[in-house]
Amino acid sequence: MAYLTLNKKKLKENYLFLKKMFEEKGVSWGVVSKVFCGNRLFLSELIELGVTEIHDSRISNLAMIKSIKAEVQTVYIKPVSKRNIGKMVQFADVSLNSELKSITWISEEAVLQGKIHKIIIMVETGDLREGVMGEQLLDFYSAVFDLPNIEIIGLGTNLNCLNGIMPSTDKLIQLALYKQIIELKFNKTIPWVSAGTSVTIPLMLSHQLPKGINHFRVGETLYFGMNIVEEKVIDGMHGDVMELFTEIIEMQEKPLVPSGVLAPTPQGEVKKIDENLLGKSSFRAIVDVGVLDVDPKYLIPTDPNMELLGASSDMIIINLGENPNKYKVGDVLSFQLKYMGALGLLNSDYVDKKVVG
Repeated sequence: MAYLTLNKKKLKENYLFLKKMFEEKGVSWGVVSKVFCGNRLFLSELIELGVTEIHDSRISNLAMIKSIKAEVQTVYIKPVSKRNIGKMVQFADVSLNSELKSITWISEEAVLQGKIHKIIIMVETGDLREGVMGEQLLDFYSAVFDLPNIEIIGLGTNLNCLNGIMPSTDKLIQLALYKQIIELKFNKTIPWVSAGTSVTIPLMLSHQLPKGINHFRVGETLYFGMNIVEEKVIDGMHGDVMELFTEIIEMQEKPLVPSGVLAPTPQGEVKKIDENLLGKSSFRAIVDVGVLDVDPKYLIPTDPNMELLGASSDMIIINLGENPNKYKVGDVLSFQLKYMGALGLLNSDYVDKKVVG
């Protein structure tokens, strides 16, 4: 059975790297746990690091976090549907919101549950996902700041997730200015200006983060050590906190070109024949994981001699050329992962999960 590993030593070193960096800048931060898909084993390792604030977009995952350690501050990081507001208020201490009606319903539910629910108001800064338009922000805040059992603790924004719009110093300065304007107009204090996700960290590394930005929500850089702008691992961090291990279930020397009438694959792809490869062959390995578990484009072979040729629902085909490492059936091939690859694997019940290191 294919399995995914979490290296707790490397996770801890990445966590301490970020913790030191944020402390030096006087910035608070929470860890985004979406990639773990509520896996209790992996979440427990995260919490054992001393993480006190965890963000997720699935209420069931927040419930799992609370079952491990109730004292962790949980943050729900997408707009909540009406039918899930009761559970969201039960398991999330904080939520990111940009819909007036939703916050009104959250207020009503928080009164029923006898809780104070904290809100970060999301502001649109150009990527066109969730967020209140800037020109409407004062009216929006006026409508929600006095709702019962609601505490507005921050303004936030989200960038790069839909249209790829990158954070910039100008955009973040504008977000910080919104906070100042609201505080002056309403005589209220807003503790956090939540600048965004891992994609904003490069601004901090290059000393371009505006003063006033004091909160981050970080997932990808913690688990993959990535400077997302430069698409490389940050010096001092690890890119292989998680790895996939698969077993070879068939090894055969086969032609490089298929034979017969071509039709669309189950994924709707029509293969093209490279006539330059006619008459040539190579060793091909089949491993015990497929597109139901992970899209092969999110896998990074640890052996440069491996070429991913394609996949079906439960198998991936790998070209090993002349097989210089003499792989055989039963051997294990390993892969580093991109974020979306790890997300798929954590969500798969067909891939085992292990902690190592």
